[in-house]
Parts: sequence; C-alpha cells; structure tokens
Amino acid sequence: MLILNKLVEENKAEEILEYAREFHGHVCPYVALGIRTSLIAMNELSVGRLDYSASVNESILAIVEINSCFTDGVQVTTGCTLGNNSLIYMDLGKTALTLVKRSTWEGVRVYIDAEKLEKYYPPEARELFNKVIKERKGSPEEREYLKELWEDIARTMLYLPREEFKIEQVKIPPIEQAPIFESIRCSECGELAMSRRIVYINEEPLCYKCAGKEYHAVIGRGIVKIGGSGNGT
Repeated sequence: MLILNKLVEENKAEEILEYAREFHGHVCPYVALGIRTSLIAMNELSVGRLDYSASVNESILAIVEINSCFTDGVQVTTGCTLGNNSLIYMDLGKTALTLVKRSTWEGVRVYIDAEKLEKYYPPEARELFNKVIKERKGSPEEREYLKELWEDIARTMLYLPREEFKIEQVKIPPIEQAPIFESIRCSECGELAMSRRIVYINEEPLCYKCAGKEYHAVIGRGIVKIGGSGNGT
C-alpha cells in the first residue's frame, strides 16, 4: 500500500492505527504497541516499510517473540508478514520485536515490559479486561465500555516515550531465504502437499494428516503439537 508506506515514512502513528484496525479487527493497546515498537525499530535501523522489491527479496526481517495483538501491529507497520516470509515467529512469549537487515544481519531489538505499562491503564481497565476478555463474561454495556477504554489507551501507547522501551543493537546468525519445494500428491486424500510434509509408508506418499504423523500448529498459547499416531519415515 503506497499510502501506508508514506504514513510510516512520516511516522503518522494514528493513521497507521486505522489501517491496523481493519487488519486486526479492532483497536487495542497491544496493536498500538506493535506500531510504536515498529516505528522505533525502523527509525533506529533507517529502513522504510517493505515495498515490492524488498518484500520479494525478504531484505528486511521482523522477528517477533509473541503471537498476540502486538504482532499484527508489527505486520501492518513494517510490511513484514507471515505470507511474504519476512516475519519470523519465535515462541518466547515476550513483547519484543527484532528488525534485521538481511544484507548485514545487523538489527535492533525493541522490548517493552508489561509491568512498566500499568501506570498508563485506568484503575478499572484490568478488572474489566479480566471479566470481558479473560473470563469471556461481561454485559454488552461492559464490552462497549472496554472498547472505549482500549481505544483511549491504545492512542496513549502510540506515543510512549522511548525511555519505556529496552532498545538494543544486535547481530543475528544468517537465516535462509524461503526455499521453494515441489508438491507431492497424497495417495490417500489426493491433495498436494509440500514435499517436506510428505512421508512414505509402504512406498506410498502420505501427507502428515493421513499418515497420522505429529505436526505443529500456532494457537493462542503458542506452538503446540497435534496428531502423532502414524509411523511414517
């Protein structure tokens, strides 16, 4: 998006937040934190949002350490996404972003400590969050009030002082670009699957699901193992 690229270049955080609303589905503090953290990292690294060439070449990598609303703010702002292979997810459960130049493997890691953010939340926000989101309870009126609170807090997060963040210059080991694998048709379900996700049983190709082989999925709690009843090789 050329308009979004320009907004990022001009550090127009509130306008970026509106794009994040469409992408994420709602506005909340951690979506805004993803935007603020990304802008800090991009300014530190002197890079812009990924354009056509940069995304095809995966020239900038965003490494996130948590699968939360924060990560959607990062994707919208940096242009590094799971689908263009410029977003890497590390299942560490920390609100942190490392932005890296593939050309030098030099980058910047920006971390924010949730305890330092408590002072930015009104007293009733935590209790209301626990009731409406964590416990999946709350009246329609309480849900609407939380929405209003979350939007107000989100806009505060967009302008957090740099001093609230831990900012480190880093150098990481090289990470391969996304390889292209051939697809092989599963002999049971008839669907094509990446060759690295095919096993052979009695010389017949089977996808992981049909083979009953264990595989991984990213759900709310992070990376989990699923399946695992087969004996493929």
